[in-house]
Amino acid sequence: MNNKLNLTDNEKRDIIKYLESGKPLPEKYRFLLFDTDKEVELLWNGKTDEVENMVLPFQAIEHIDEPRSEEKITAQTTLFDTSGRQIKGWSNKLIWGDNKLILSSLKNGPLRKQIEAEGGLKLIYIDPPFDVGADFSMNIEIGEDTFTKKPSVIEEIAFRDTWGKGMDSFIAMIYERLKLMHGLLADDGSIYVHCDWRVSGFMRLVLDEIFGKSNLVNEIIWCYFGPGSDRTKEYTKKHDTIFFFAKDKSKYIFNLDAVRVAHSEKTKENYKKGLQGSGFGAEKINEVQKESYDSETNLNKSGKVPEDWWEMAIAARYPVDGIKRTGYPTEKPFPLLERIILASSSEGDLVADFFAGSGTTLAVAEKLGRKWIGSDLGRFSIHTTRKRMIGVQRELKKAGKDFRAFEILNIGKYEREKFLTVNENLREEEKRIQRENKEKEFIKLILSAYKAESVDSFNTFVGKKRDRLVAVGSIDTPVTNDFLEKIISECKEKKITKADVLGFDYEMGLDFESAKKLGIDVQFKVIPREVFDKKAVEKGQVKFYDVAYIDVKPIVRGRGNSKEIAIELTDFSVFYNQDNTGEVEEKLQSGGNKIIIENGQVIKISKDKNTDIIEREILTKKWTDWIDYWSVDFDFESKKEIVRVVDEKTGEEKEEWTGGYIFENEWQSFRTKKDRSLELTSAFKDAPKGKMKIAIKVIDIFGNDTTKVIEINI
Repeated sequence: MNNKLNLTDNEKRDIIKYLESGKPLPEKYRFLLFDTDKEVELLWNGKTDEVENMVLPFQAIEHIDEPRSEEKITAQTTLFDTSGRQIKGWSNKLIWGDNKLILSSLKNGPLRKQIEAEGGLKLIYIDPPFDVGADFSMNIEIGEDTFTKKPSVIEEIAFRDTWGKGMDSFIAMIYERLKLMHGLLADDGSIYVHCDWRVSGFMRLVLDEIFGKSNLVNEIIWCYFGPGSDRTKEYTKKHDTIFFFAKDKSKYIFNLDAVRVAHSEKTKENYKKGLQGSGFGAEKINEVQKESYDSETNLNKSGKVPEDWWEMAIAARYPVDGIKRTGYPTEKPFPLLERIILASSSEGDLVADFFAGSGTTLAVAEKLGRKWIGSDLGRFSIHTTRKRMIGVQRELKKAGKDFRAFEILNIGKYEREKFLTVNENLREEEKRIQRENKEKEFIKLILSAYKAESVDSFNTFVGKKRDRLVAVGSIDTPVTNDFLEKIISECKEKKITKADVLGFDYEMGLDFESAKKLGIDVQFKVIPREVFDKKAVEKGQVKFYDVAYIDVKPIVRGRGNSKEIAIELTDFSVFYNQDNTGEVEEKLQSGGNKIIIENGQVIKISKDKNTDIIEREILTKKWTDWIDYWSVDFDFESKKEIVRVVDEKTGEEKEEWTGGYIFENEWQSFRTKKDRSLELTSAFKDAPKGKMKIAIKVIDIFGNDTTKVIEINI
């Protein structure tokens, strides 16, 4: 603050009035009252230098290191044997959740040490949502038809938070995340930020402020071709901007020779003729460099360094994993990411993409021998990326090349636990009361979102919706068999015949059929993550959906001690709804059609062009039409889920078992855009005598997963 304030009496009086009324000071007072070392600064409503610093443990959902589809699953004996299983070393990370919390937990939490042990994070590429009018719906194939999958409510909420107040909220969103990324990058690391004309001016100012404008390496223009309107009063927009910043321009990685491109024939001809002109060629190269140059032309044999404008087709001509494109709305071509990763990282380096989308960055990184971290808010994005990365693993394995295991993580249940956080400075009794009040708030919130009324005369039931009683599972643990048994016991005791159970997660191996055997109609519903968004609850956007049903049949063959087991998937059903049938029929134009989802069926609604008669055709003719992917863990409960947490009192790190187990993906079959077939029987695996716990995971066409655990006695 200035020691001498040259303020008039009127200015002083005005400042006091503004402060007393709680109103912000006009801009001119900022310069009168405070010194500033910035000639130009980007300002927006609600600007703050504070960034998220919460550390949440990462919950391991799945571990994938065996991209198998062969007939027999065999054991491994070495670090990288013919089956490619990786036993030791870094496992790549695919993380589902809000990247602000993910970045904060990576930057400030225990995983930071692992990142630094791998040499630090050398490269970040991000392609954030820069189009306020973007449609992030997905076309999903059902047989020979397709229907449009709308964004999930959690994605709609994120989009609203990003653009709700226009550019102010977008800048606030990206500013905080870029500050966290800056803190996470290694000192010799760099970042590439992809955007277009809508936000490029603002993005440059944000990056200048966080990274320092002296650390701008390049403003890259990515040009592409495509049809444009001939009835417009503007030039056709056919380029994006990629800002390339170093964390420290004196240290950053740039592999010049890795990204050279061939000299044109015209350039070679000119150099042969001696028409280099001033500033061209390598006339003064030293003897060590000379062998890299062509004696005829004096040009580098490996080609030239690309300009900062790149002509690369956006079309699907560059397969990454045998699939030309995944169909994801914001997908970028392979060569674009290949050039960036080759230039700004070396083999074995760690790269990241925190707006991963369909996983192109991660797929290219894997192919180029880099380690990676990817994250996205969308469940469907995580599922699309999972399939893509298994595809890349299979391709590398087939070529005899090494690949890395990857694990799918989230911070879901830990985000929920924040809801119950109490003030640790209170006395034990006060903390207990505060927690009880927060648990009551949680129940009230869930019942409100479910549109149920509260009841208090039961042991396990907390609400009622029409003629059905409602039980709510714990906020931080799955619904267990013990909890289900208490519900059934109360139903029998009080002659309750209809009940709904709401839970975020359900214990693997839960006996969903036990209540039905007793004649009790119990429906199991999944509580969506967006239930904690007040606006979504108020608008009635929160949709609870039924837990999917899986049925399987174990197949055992062989004799004595040489038995093998495989799993056959025999049934799967879901109970989704998307769109209101009546509204769709009312708005449908003559000759038009639309595909909707109603009670777990995909239905094509058509209106006859001449008669306006509505016709309904069910497209999900088989239960298998709902399945996009399924996988098997033949030795479930063999790998405990361990998380590293920081002790709040001592500040020391420690390992804790969550009480859960990681699903180890040993075999999988899934559909791709190229191959729509699905195997319904897994490969066989050796089955030792005794009890086996086998977990089967099915992922539907929406990207939602359901797991069933069976026990077999061999």
